[in-house]
Amino acid sequence: MGKLILAVLVFVLAWWILRKYRKSMTREPPPQSGAAEDMVRCAYCGVHLPRSESHVSSGEFFCSEEHLRLRH
Repeated sequence: MGKLILAVLVFVLAWWILRKYRKSMTREPPPQSGAAEDMVRCAYCGVHLPRSESHVSSGEFFCSEEHLRLRH
């Protein structure tokens, strides 16, 4: 009886591993989300960030309002 239970457990484990392997092989790469965005450099600390997340003053880009304030 113990051998039967062990055989069933081995079969279930092998089936589960095979299913996970197949699922990982058919996974498609994530789609590209639109066009790439320009990156800018903070004039205070030098960190690079997307233009849409930056703060602009006098043609200079800053990563935060604090850096904008400290620069001026």
